[in-house]
Amino acid sequence: MGSWLSEREQRLVAGAETASAATPIPTQIVSNGEYLPPPQSETQKRVERRILELADVNGKRLGLSRRQFMQTSCGMAAAFVAMNEVYATNVFQVGAAEAHEPELMRARAQSLAGQFIFDVQTHFVRDDFEHKELLGLAKFAAEHWNPQLKGDDSSLVRYKFQNYVKEVYYDSDTNLALLSGAPFDDPSWWLLSNEQIARTREVINDFAGSRRLLAHTVITPKQPGWMEEVDKAIAVYRPDSWKSYTIGDPLAPSKYPWRLDDEQVMYPFYEKAVKAGITTLCIHKGLLPSDYEKSFAGVWEYATAWDVGKAAKDWPQMTFVIYHSALRAFLELPDQAWTEFETTGRIKWASDLAEIPDKFGVSNVYAELGTSFANSAVAHPKFSAALVGTLIKGFGADHVLWGTDSVWYGSPQWQIEAMRRLEIPEDMQKKYGFQPLGPADGQTKTAVFGGNTARLYNFDKRADLAPPDRFAEIKADYVRNGSGRSNLRYGWVRNSG
Repeated sequence: MGSWLSEREQRLVAGAETASAATPIPTQIVSNGEYLPPPQSETQKRVERRILELADVNGKRLGLSRRQFMQTSCGMAAAFVAMNEVYATNVFQVGAAEAHEPELMRARAQSLAGQFIFDVQTHFVRDDFEHKELLGLAKFAAEHWNPQLKGDDSSLVRYKFQNYVKEVYYDSDTNLALLSGAPFDDPSWWLLSNEQIARTREVINDFAGSRRLLAHTVITPKQPGWMEEVDKAIAVYRPDSWKSYTIGDPLAPSKYPWRLDDEQVMYPFYEKAVKAGITTLCIHKGLLPSDYEKSFAGVWEYATAWDVGKAAKDWPQMTFVIYHSALRAFLELPDQAWTEFETTGRIKWASDLAEIPDKFGVSNVYAELGTSFANSAVAHPKFSAALVGTLIKGFGADHVLWGTDSVWYGSPQWQIEAMRRLEIPEDMQKKYGFQPLGPADGQTKTAVFGGNTARLYNFDKRADLAPPDRFAEIKADYVRNGSGRSNLRYGWVRNSG
């Protein structure tokens, strides 16, 4: 087992919490550690400068410091204004007045207050996680980039339970979350055990008095004893769905890669899952490091969509949710990824996935947006529009699911706002056959944000979130008295040095 990033890659990155500007939306790609993030582009630097300029001008107008302004809803609007200006696009639907008129933003917030948002991919780590390669971002930054941070381990709590609750439930409009995990060949690397995931669901829901958290059980096909863990999950944990990685281990070439359509390995599992009534399987696909053909030689293909179609066709009783929409990580500069799409009309691996429903005649495959939407929105807004357009064109708006991969990227609120404001430009709609996404609370976005996932997980908003709900009460008090979002991100960014 290696490290979250190789020693060479660790010299190229810094902790996002201390090394990236605390702007309302990130101005460079943040990695959760599963891939090396590209450097901040010149265009992204221009976005950052423009956000800060708008923060200074509008903050002064409202009697706020730059930091205070960027924690407000006007600050969030200003960030999207800056994105549109710099990228010379209208991908994000925002008016200039929203950046300096709090009344407009209050009215907007009130109009969207009832929108149901179900985040189908969230994470935190157990208290006794010992691999400082992942959690020791502040220590690593202190040793290599900012000596003033030496001895400050406060950032370690950013990945843990209390901050998870704050960022997901109080600092965002998220109503319901699914707590996930990740498997590794080395068990000490597991972020949470299956028992801890199930226990967290119990604690959250008992405290809230309503159904606020769903839980995965992580499965590890081919590893010794994996089917016994499945049996235990069915009998004891009763997960809401399953989670796994066909590539085996996301950090290094695994001894246990596998295929969804492996009749000897997986079909007996599907039989158990169907009999138990736990029929949704969430699969990590895509997001490999830039040198994947070398660093994951012999196993990288397991992260593609090559095995999805046959499994879905053979097992219509199962539902296959493809996390990250199988998007290959940005291997080049974002502008080059956009140019490739303009030239070919395709997005590597994600387009392959989007063609599966038509190619195989199946309706039990869903695309999930975690990390892929966040990074593409930050890297190139038009590419982000192309990604969402490609998925909806292939799957339909009723088979795309909202996920953010939080808490790696801090509060998911900026991602929620980015999706609410996202629109596919008319020229792209005509050229590629994309449908408009519509307003923030329109049919398409309402389906993506929560309607599709609620249907998949048999969630009844009126019954499962019925008052009294302690989270709603605490959040109302938090909003009245809180100091605003921190705008911190907790993954890795490319070191500017």
